[in-house]
Amino acid sequence: MGAGFGAGLGLALASSAFIGGSFVLKKKGLLRLCGRGRARAGQGGHAYLREWLWWAGLLCMGVGEAANFAAYAFAPATLVTPLGALSVLVSAVLSSIFLNEQLNVHGKIGCILSILGSTVMVIHAPQEEEVSSLESMAEKLKDPGFIVFAVCVLVSSLLLIFVAGPRYGQSNVLVYVLVCSAIGSLSVSCVKGLGIALKELFSGKPVLKEPLGWVLLVCLVICISIQINYLNKALDIFNTSVVTPIYYVLFTTAVMMCSAILFKEWQHMVLDNIIGSISGFLTIVSGIFLLHAFRDMPFTPNLLPLFLQPGRPDRHQSCQHQPLLPSEDKGSQSAEEEEEEEEEEK
Repeated sequence: MGAGFGAGLGLALASSAFIGGSFVLKKKGLLRLCGRGRARAGQGGHAYLREWLWWAGLLCMGVGEAANFAAYAFAPATLVTPLGALSVLVSAVLSSIFLNEQLNVHGKIGCILSILGSTVMVIHAPQEEEVSSLESMAEKLKDPGFIVFAVCVLVSSLLLIFVAGPRYGQSNVLVYVLVCSAIGSLSVSCVKGLGIALKELFSGKPVLKEPLGWVLLVCLVICISIQINYLNKALDIFNTSVVTPIYYVLFTTAVMMCSAILFKEWQHMVLDNIIGSISGFLTIVSGIFLLHAFRDMPFTPNLLPLFLQPGRPDRHQSCQHQPLLPSEDKGSQSAEEEEEEEEEEK
């Protein structure tokens, strides 16, 4: 593991920790306002602007996003993007500790799976082809494979927005989420290029005179605006527990495809690392699904098997009290007894 890869990994983990903690701090600040009887944010109130916990959460969010931005300059996007799922894990764990929110068995299993999947991905992460300057980034962007991929993304996004959106956007969750995911893969490529530009800027190179950096910045603003717009539409129509895992899976898959085409990350990987990366990603997907899909489902002891339920006789004791006759014989025996009683009455 090189120094740059280690720095990118550390920044990605720090980003997940700060972003996950920011949600808890903001929520804690909003709950304090509710306890004081002030107007809530959902009712149009802005009293949270005077709450220091809310500002601390916003600061953590900014630090986390900055660390995530910098991580793309050192580590492969195929590694940084999936590790963003750890922010969901951090938020869930801290919420159960500081906000008294219930984390059921499904959520705990999901947290464990997310950690295991992230570990596997780190071990088998691809070492991308070296891109250390804007000149090399420009050469990558001119690659015919990436041009074909970008055109396919733009055409499919336009079809989803103007053709599928008006017809199926209100009934199918995939329409708007696919738009966010496809455009998001291009935004990550822009972030990667801007991270390289910042590295050159800090090293003293005249990056501000390069037109590519400004083009990437404009494209990033456009892509993020489209993502926010259609993600908000999806969240407004469908349940958050449905949108979040689907968006994570589709967005991460699109980023991995784009990064593999643009940076040739998978070209020199051996088979076991390819299988390990895919297995780690699928494990994270399973963990996020369990954490979100069953978040509001109560898991009571009554759902356990009888021999595991507290206060119930164990399996061996219950077997001793079972009748020796099968249920069919028992039913026929009771039927014969009823017939005999009817004959006696007659």
